[in-house]
Amino acid sequence: MPKQKDLKRLVRSRMRKTGEAYTAARLQILDKRPKKNYAELAGMSDAAVKKNTGRSWQQWVDVLDREHAAEKRHRDIARFVSSLGTPDWWSQMVTVGYERIRGLRAIGQRRDGTYEASKSRTFNVPVEQVYEAFANERTRRRWLDAKVRVRTATRPKRMRLAWDDDTVVDVGFYAKGRGKSTVAVQHQKLPSKAAADAMKKAWAEQFARLDQLLA
Repeated sequence: MPKQKDLKRLVRSRMRKTGEAYTAARLQILDKRPKKNYAELAGMSDAAVKKNTGRSWQQWVDVLDREHAAEKRHRDIARFVSSLGTPDWWSQMVTVGYERIRGLRAIGQRRDGTYEASKSRTFNVPVEQVYEAFANERTRRRWLDAKVRVRTATRPKRMRLAWDDDTVVDVGFYAKGRGKSTVAVQHQKLPSKAAADAMKKAWAEQFARLDQLLA
């Protein structure tokens, strides 16, 4: 695979010939290389994304490339993905996966250069009960080892938490049949991959405490 400086040279050469923008020319150069493992680059299996969105990673890449999505902002890509009937959470997952595939961010990294940690867990209680464990400040202090405040909330679907270190957490709550639910968190604005790895471990530990509390 060409080094980064060689790739830039090839891209600029194509730009001069075709008049394409840098991002569009870069995609064309990348697409001439041997096919990559999109699921590996996205950080999510092909089976999972197809089951929940109706499209494989190859199909999503084809759809989004036709829309020149790599030249758009994250929220504009997510809005387009959602307009195709994709559930809210999966609209974000597809957008992030596509950005990783197209080299716009590394796994765990956001478009602005900061990092995020994602973690999910299934609990054997109704979704309303696990939502309340996040929403109620007194209950939250029993399992969450951090000073936070609730910025926005939609019962019992989602919540946005602000940490005292200026990081933020998006929380999604999902009913999984009678008496079972899943919580998925995205802890954002972390300064480095090491910080993201540490926070992912911390969320696993805090979810374990929450599970004991709910039991």
